Amino acid sequence: MKPKQFSDPVADHATERSSLRIENPPLTLREMALDRLRNAVIAGLFSPGQRLVERVLCDQLGVSRSVIREVLRHLEAEGLVGIAPKQGPIVATIDWHQARQIYDVRLALETTAVADCARSADTATKEKLCQLLDQLDENSTRNDALAILTVTNSFYETIFHAGGHEIAWDIVARLNGRISRLRVLTLSTTNRTISGPARMRLILDAILAVDPDKAREACRAHITEAARIAKSLLA
Repeated sequence: MKPKQFSDPVADHATERSSLRIENPPLTLREMALDRLRNAVIAGLFSPGQRLVERVLCDQLGVSRSVIREVLRHLEAEGLVGIAPKQGPIVATIDWHQARQIYDVRLALETTAVADCARSADTATKEKLCQLLDQLDENSTRNDALAILTVTNSFYETIFHAGGHEIAWDIVARLNGRISRLRVLTLSTTNRTISGPARMRLILDAILAVDPDKAREACRAHITEAARIAKSLLA
């Protein structure tokens, strides 16, 4: 006769609790408003220096004034919104002096990250990078700026993490709003939607070939070209 099997009440309760877990929580209203307004600023739907009137934004986004104020504070911390005397929140301007510093930071961090990624990237990472660049080519053909930014961000995030530069990626992520604005600026110039992905393809080729020096130089050339274009537009 088989011994009677008793259930474990502790395990049962743990299972019940785990079944209640929300694995992918939905975005809050504040997060959705933040995402929409951030993308609008990056895409240039609001001009640099333009006033951001809370009442108007409430109507446009369909949210309360308290939500708008939280969103504006967050975007101010990202460097996308400024506070002008007697005007209040405005879209932050960006000049060549600021842009040059951003490109200098990118040059220092990204060239190191791509070289280390080339040394250590595994097969799964390389496959992911290939897929992302294929998506980038598709989005570039459609000239979809926001989609280009999303894929480009994922491409570099994958490289930084594969190269063991998580802290450096945190620094880049804090600058990402301003980096994205500069990317949109340079994408507006002739053939940049072609030359940009082509230069990123050279970075990927070097990573696939396990050639850190070539990856570093390809990255340097990519950022240098972007900086040159930005300077011609901002200086």
